[in-house]
Amino acid sequence: MRIAVSGSIAHDHLMTFPGRFADQLVGDQLHTVSLSFLVDSLEVRRGGVGANICFGMGQLGASPILVGAAGADFDEYRAWLDRHGVDTASVRISELLHTARFVCTTDAAHNQIGSFYTGAMSEARLIELQAVAQRVGGLDLVHIGADDPEAMLRHTEECRTRGIPFAADFSQQLARMAGEEIRTLSEGAAYLFHNEYEKALVESKTGWSADEVLARVGTRVTTLGPRGVRIERAGRETIEVAAPQEEAKADPTGVGDAFRAGFLSGLAWGTSLERSAQVGCMVATLVIETVGTQEYTLHRGPFMERFAKAYGMDAADEVRAHLR
Repeated sequence: MRIAVSGSIAHDHLMTFPGRFADQLVGDQLHTVSLSFLVDSLEVRRGGVGANICFGMGQLGASPILVGAAGADFDEYRAWLDRHGVDTASVRISELLHTARFVCTTDAAHNQIGSFYTGAMSEARLIELQAVAQRVGGLDLVHIGADDPEAMLRHTEECRTRGIPFAADFSQQLARMAGEEIRTLSEGAAYLFHNEYEKALVESKTGWSADEVLARVGTRVTTLGPRGVRIERAGRETIEVAAPQEEAKADPTGVGDAFRAGFLSGLAWGTSLERSAQVGCMVATLVIETVGTQEYTLHRGPFMERFAKAYGMDAADEVRAHLR
C-alpha cells in the first residue's frame, strides 16, 4: 500500500521553562499579557508534522512518500530523511523562503506555548498530487496533515476528483479554521484524526453531532493521551486501545505525529485497525520518552519486547512479520 503524507516540514526550536506558566498569569490582566520566560535549555531539532510522520513510518519500513515544501536549507534534512527510509523526491524547494520554523516552550507541568513561521510551507499549495502518483505508480492513501491551509484544501479536492482515498488531520490548523473549511476537508475522508479536545472543536465548529461526523467519514480516530486511542465507525463496534506503560516522560512534542506514523504503517502492512492503533501507541510512547520529534531510535528487539508486554504475543508475532 503506497501512502503519501502531506504536511509541514520544519525546524523545531524547543525550550524548557523550569516553572509553571499558570503561576505567571494574573487573572484580571490577561487582556494585556506581556511575559518573557528565562528558559533552561534550547534544542534545535528536525520537525514538521509531515516529516515527523514520515520519519516514524520510515523507521518501521513502511516506505512513506513525503509531500510538502521546504527552503534551500533543506539539504541536510533531506539526507537525514532519505537515510531513514523516506521518499523525499516530491518535496518542493522554494527559491525564496526558508524552511518553516516552530518555536515552543514547555513548562514543568508539560504545558506548551508555541509559535509557527510558515516560510516555504506556503508553496505547498503548488504541488500536484497527480504528479506524485505518476512518479510512484499510484497512491492508495493520502494523509493530509497540518500544512499551508490552501494546500490542505487543494490536496483534499484533488483526492476527491481523482478518487484517491484520503485522511483528514487538521491538528495545529484547526484553531484557525471556520466550520465551512472543516466540513470541506472532512467530507468523504477515509480517516479523520484528532485528539479529544479537537474532536469537540470539530463538532462545535461544524455543527455536526458525533453521529453526523461518523456518517461523513469512514473511520474516526481519537487519541486519548495516556489512555490510548478510540476508533469509531458508523454501525460498527468501537475499538479502544490502551497505551503502553511509559518508562519516562521527557517531552510531549510530536507524540501525535508518532501515533499517526505507527497507525499508517499498520495500514500500509494491511493489518487490522486495532493492530495499527497498537503500533501507533507504541511508537508514540517512544517519542514521549525522548526530547525531540525525530530523536528516538526504533530497535526491532526492544520494540517488539515492549509491544508484546503491552498487547500480547499473538499481536507481537503479527507485527514482527512486517517490521524491518
